[in-house]
Amino acid sequence: MGLDLKNTRNIGIMAHIDAGKTTTTERILFYTGTLHRMGEVHDGTATMDWMVQEQERGITITAAATTTYWDYHDQNYKINIIDTPGHVDFTVEVERSLRVLDGAIAVFCAVGGVEPQSETVWRQADKYNVPRIAFVNKMDRPGADFFGVVHQIKERLGSNPVPMQIPIGSEENFIGLVDLIERRAIVWKPDEKLGMRYEYVDIPASMVDEVEEWREKLIESVCEQDDDLLERFLEDRTSITVEEFMDHTRKAVIGHRIVPVLCGAAFKNKGIQRLLDAICSLLPSPLDIGAIQGINPYTEKEEERKADENEPLAALAFKIATDPFVGRLVYLRVYSGTIKAGMTVLNPRTGKKDRINRLYQMHANKQIPKEFIEAGDICGAVGLKEVATGDTLCDMKHPISLESMIFPEPVIGVAIEPKTQADMDRLGLALNKLAEEDPTFRVKTDADSGQTIISGMGELHLEILMDRLKREFNVECNQGAPQVAYKEALAETVKHREVFKKQTGGRGKFADIEVEMAPGDSGVSGLQFIDQVKGGNVPREFIPAVEKGFKEAIRNGVLASFPMESLKVTLKDGSYHPVDSDSLAFEIAAKQAFKHALRKSKVKLLEPIMSVEVVTPEEYMGDVIADFNRRRGQITGMESKASGRIIKVHVPLAEMFGYVTVLRSLSSGRATSTMEFSHFAEVPSELASQVIEKTTGIKTLV
Repeated sequence: MGLDLKNTRNIGIMAHIDAGKTTTTERILFYTGTLHRMGEVHDGTATMDWMVQEQERGITITAAATTTYWDYHDQNYKINIIDTPGHVDFTVEVERSLRVLDGAIAVFCAVGGVEPQSETVWRQADKYNVPRIAFVNKMDRPGADFFGVVHQIKERLGSNPVPMQIPIGSEENFIGLVDLIERRAIVWKPDEKLGMRYEYVDIPASMVDEVEEWREKLIESVCEQDDDLLERFLEDRTSITVEEFMDHTRKAVIGHRIVPVLCGAAFKNKGIQRLLDAICSLLPSPLDIGAIQGINPYTEKEEERKADENEPLAALAFKIATDPFVGRLVYLRVYSGTIKAGMTVLNPRTGKKDRINRLYQMHANKQIPKEFIEAGDICGAVGLKEVATGDTLCDMKHPISLESMIFPEPVIGVAIEPKTQADMDRLGLALNKLAEEDPTFRVKTDADSGQTIISGMGELHLEILMDRLKREFNVECNQGAPQVAYKEALAETVKHREVFKKQTGGRGKFADIEVEMAPGDSGVSGLQFIDQVKGGNVPREFIPAVEKGFKEAIRNGVLASFPMESLKVTLKDGSYHPVDSDSLAFEIAAKQAFKHALRKSKVKLLEPIMSVEVVTPEEYMGDVIADFNRRRGQITGMESKASGRIIKVHVPLAEMFGYVTVLRSLSSGRATSTMEFSHFAEVPSELASQVIEKTTGIKTLV
């Protein structure tokens, strides 16, 4: 038996780009003794940013996992940390990390406050019910405003932020903080470069009233969450001990009723030790999260697994990486039971067994071999061949399938071709490995041109993938201009009867189906297939073939071979031949029915619409808005902020290529923008004709 499970923390660090996530993680690793020398993002020496591309660009691309230990109140705590990217193109890395974490630290820049990607990651944490604490970083920067950020967390994120510390000074005068519970001021030694040493001093006289005001708010906020505690507090507040108060605070955090707010300056090494204390005292252990629910794939009944090493094994594969030394590495979160090197596990999705050859505890891109990993822990496994992101691995005698993950569709594509024949052979293998690692990266071959088209979440995403092809896999490629990932959709309901007959000596082929095709239900993408055949006119064994035919057909629409966004197909009736009918005949009939029916009905072209947020100084606002009007943009909101005006707008992706450069010249380099996918919308008819003509070379009237 390893460390007590109640002293294990599985946490993630999430934030908007440049809020200081990786720097905060580096400081945590230094103070816990995992690192003996601190790395810096701007120097390209950060431990967690181990990819070459991350070091060059100073951004986090892939979620890195590490394990460290911290002593708090005479107990040793094990902390598994995942440092996630802030750039919206790599949102899948945040999504899959939050799926397996028990708690999170949301880092906010004291100057920027709640920024667009802060909102995105906050929503993702809400989706997976992840309790979190907020850390207001960069308190030493000009324009730092701790209470302004607290207000934004409340207003923009709809949360209940409760400061547990308040800063002493700000900007270059940020020298320490006041712990509101202990009523003690902590000041860092100015001569201490590493911020290791701090001392307790009396609260500055000028801050006594402010400290008491915020302390009252903190106590009231926590006591309000528990009726018994509130009653005792109102009768005799001295009856509540600090330990008891912290225990109730922790329960309120785990119950998503409050978000404790801490502050510091990670780059100047201030506030990190207190943040580590808060991780241990306020964030949940795997035991606090409780049993995980899943479905038994054989009985289809719901079952649960407790966080206990004696329970049957249940683990979730949340990430796949290709390591140059160990090969295909699968990151696992073990929810129950014990996973051992050499053991065979069941994958309920494929119904196949798989063997784990080796197990590792992760430290960024380094691995520490382990014989076994127990419930509540995160590890890397080698040897699993057919596992995909989101798969469950479980005990063969006690099968369970945990809820998988849903990933967004790519919105941008680019055609690539290898420079030499030798590259040609390596390209397929390299693309398969990259697609295996990243569920938002897709590869397909264009049926007409034979070109390989790769699709992703944005220009930066594709740029990094091309860079990885060159460096990691040694494949040189030429690439075309980025293309928008359009989709097609049916605009009306259409009925169609398709009879497929083929007679070529001997046994022929025959299938007859009557279908109704309609636009898909709101919020549902892909194929919705409904079987309404009565009286056995189409035998049961052929119906899956009809569904398969439509599933394949919707990958290429009738306007310009773009995939269908959604389609509802109802199989009404049909007939068969006792000798000539088989599954293949019905599959072909479905594919032909799709083409013939849609060519005689109204089909519309859809384009991805992006949600764009620009922060600009007041004097450039008119130019920025005028530019958006030229780009078919629709302003959805505006607000003022200390750093300038915020403009929110929905713009078609087709109009946004190279926008960063244009914005830079419009605002003399002072405005910044963020962009993420919002939804699909119909392309205006005159533009749709141009897109189809450009794609197919055929003039059309839409």
